[in-house]
Amino acid sequence: MRHGKIDRVKILSIQSAVAYGHVGNSAAVFPLQRIGVEVLPVYTVNFSNHTGYGAWRGPLISPADVADVILGIEERGVFGEIDVVLSGYQGSDGIGDVILDAVSRVKAANPAAVYACDPVMGNAVSGCFVAPEIPVLLRDRVVPAADIVTPNQFELGYLTHTEPDTLESTLESVDALRATGPDAVLVTSVQRPDREPETIEMLAVDAEGAWIVQTPLLPMKANGSGDVTAALFTAHYRSTGSAAEALARTVSSVFDLLALTHGEGSRELLLVEAQRFYAHPRMQFAVRQVR
Repeated sequence: MRHGKIDRVKILSIQSAVAYGHVGNSAAVFPLQRIGVEVLPVYTVNFSNHTGYGAWRGPLISPADVADVILGIEERGVFGEIDVVLSGYQGSDGIGDVILDAVSRVKAANPAAVYACDPVMGNAVSGCFVAPEIPVLLRDRVVPAADIVTPNQFELGYLTHTEPDTLESTLESVDALRATGPDAVLVTSVQRPDREPETIEMLAVDAEGAWIVQTPLLPMKANGSGDVTAALFTAHYRSTGSAAEALARTVSSVFDLLALTHGEGSRELLLVEAQRFYAHPRMQFAVRQVR
C-alpha cells in the first residue's frame, strides 16, 4: 500500500443511491474508487435525494429485483474475486435476507471474503429513524453474520443492550458485540463525559487490541459521512490487516472531507472536491492504543 492507494480489493456494495447529494452508495463508491478499490454497486433504492429533505422521488427497489441484480453478477463468475460484501441502511427485512444470502454465496465462492455491516438505525440525537423491525433484524441476524461492524455509540448500545458512555463501558459493549460474531468493530462517534471539550472520538477494536483517535467536533450534520467512514475503514482494514492504520487513514480522510464541506457552507458533502484527502490522507491525528 503506497500513498493511501489500495491494490487488489474488490467490494460488492449493497446500499441506497441518490441522484443529488451523497449517501449510501452515492457516498461510498467514489472514495473507494479514488483509493484504487474496484466497487460493484448494487442499489436498494434510487431516489432523487436523501430523505432528510422531507421530500424525494424515485423507487424503492424490491428485494426480488435487488436479488436479481446480485444473481446477474454471480452469473458473470466474479463472486470468487470479491473480497468484501458491504452493506449500509436496510429499508426492509426483505433486503436483509437478500444481503445475508449474497454474503453466504460470496463466501462459498471465496472463503477469504468478509462481510462488513454498517448497522444504520439512528443516533443519540434523533433516536431510531428506521422501521421498527430493522433494529431487531440487525441485532439478531445481520450483525452476528458480519466480520466487520461500524456502529455509532447509540447503535452499539442497542445492539448489546447496554448504555456505553465512558471509554471503559464502550470497550465492554464492544466486547459484548464481538462475542456475537464480528471480529472487528469501529465505533464511529464516541462521546465520553471526560473527553476534551468540542471533540469527538472513534474507537477501533479487533483481536489484536483497541485504538482510539480524537478530532475536533465540527458543528454540522453531514448526511452520508457515516457511509464514507464505513467504506474507507473497511477497505483500509481489509488491505492492511491493521485496525490502527485503518483508523488513522479513515479519520484523516473523513475529517478533512467534513472540514471542507463545513468551510464551504454546503449541506451536501463535497465528496469530489475532497478527493485528494482519500488518496493522500494527511495522517494528522494521533492514534492511541487503549488495550
